Amino acid sequence: MSPQPFFAWRRILLRLFGARIGRRVLIRPSARVTYPWKLEIGDHSWIGDNAELYSLDKIAIGRNAVVSQRCYLCSASHDHSDPAFSYKTAPVVIEDEAWVAADVFVGPGITIGRGAVVGARSSVFKSIPEGSIAYGHPAKVVGLRRRGAAQ
Repeated sequence: MSPQPFFAWRRILLRLFGARIGRRVLIRPSARVTYPWKLEIGDHSWIGDNAELYSLDKIAIGRNAVVSQRCYLCSASHDHSDPAFSYKTAPVVIEDEAWVAADVFVGPGITIGRGAVVGARSSVFKSIPEGSIAYGHPAKVVGLRRRGAAQ
């Protein structure tokens, strides 16, 4: 727990535990990281309130990316065919300039491509290509992001 504006403190604390955190990264105080030494976040990215980074395997978030509030990035599951339900892990990658909107689940082994947008409350079980817009349960690509267009 730390006050809202203490972004630098949270960056320092995560780095002390082995995370690779870029410059000017904003991590909200209620965000949680399971194993910081398996986390990498690029410059100028943002992690929202109550985001859960379940880093049993590597989680890599690129530059200028956003992981919005209540997102769950999950780099592990259980092997349902094993009676002991052993762990199966795979990295999660959020590439540069991607936006994972509020309350999105991203499963193990998934890559959200550069500049892609995943709509709120989606569940991502297949990788999303660069520049795509996707949403739903499971998330499906519904269009392409028009980057640099006048709003």
